[in-house]
Amino acid sequence: MKVILFGASGMVGQGVLRECLLDPEVESVLAVGRSPSGQQHEKLREIVRQNVADLDSLEDRLRGYNACFFCLGVSSAGMKEADYRRVTYDLTLAVARTLARLNPDMTFIYVSGAGTDSTARGRIMWARVKGETENALLRLPFKAVYMFRPGVIQPLHGITSKTRLYRILYAVAGPLITLIKIFLPRWVTTTEQVGRAMIRVGMKGAAKPFLENQDINDQNR
Repeated sequence: MKVILFGASGMVGQGVLRECLLDPEVESVLAVGRSPSGQQHEKLREIVRQNVADLDSLEDRLRGYNACFFCLGVSSAGMKEADYRRVTYDLTLAVARTLARLNPDMTFIYVSGAGTDSTARGRIMWARVKGETENALLRLPFKAVYMFRPGVIQPLHGITSKTRLYRILYAVAGPLITLIKIFLPRWVTTTEQVGRAMIRVGMKGAAKPFLENQDINDQNR
């Protein structure tokens, strides 16, 4: 499987990239993002650009891929809806439309979040915008589209969040997350489990388009 990965420098993207580089079934990875991943590997190629949505000059380099793992995103904290929508909806759909045209046999996997509002009409801004994004992606002519909706994600293998607030929260709540993972595993996943599940779904598909936290963990069995 040949993979395009968006957002390899983020916490989820770091985990997905790690598992892709370790998995012998993944032939190559093209990482696209605003920041370099910081990784070097014979299977890895990178494209770093500020305007990730502008892919016109890169189309020849984006053809021939089997899967796209879209892990690019931002926290909605402190953001106005219009700004959050530009990053979450507009950017994602610009990328996805280009990839659907270039790779119609591609499987597209989008990292959304637990609590996403599929009606896109609820009161919670981020959930509403994420739901609208999911709905638009499902209408695109890919081979298949899947939405990953993780809940609490435990970073492993030295992976950290780029967001300072999240780094602090993970540092403080780390022991508690570990306990929840042991006693209430359906509510917590890990960067490793998300990465492994994404590879599995990218290769073999899944029974439904929306994978909640427990569904993600079940893909690792």
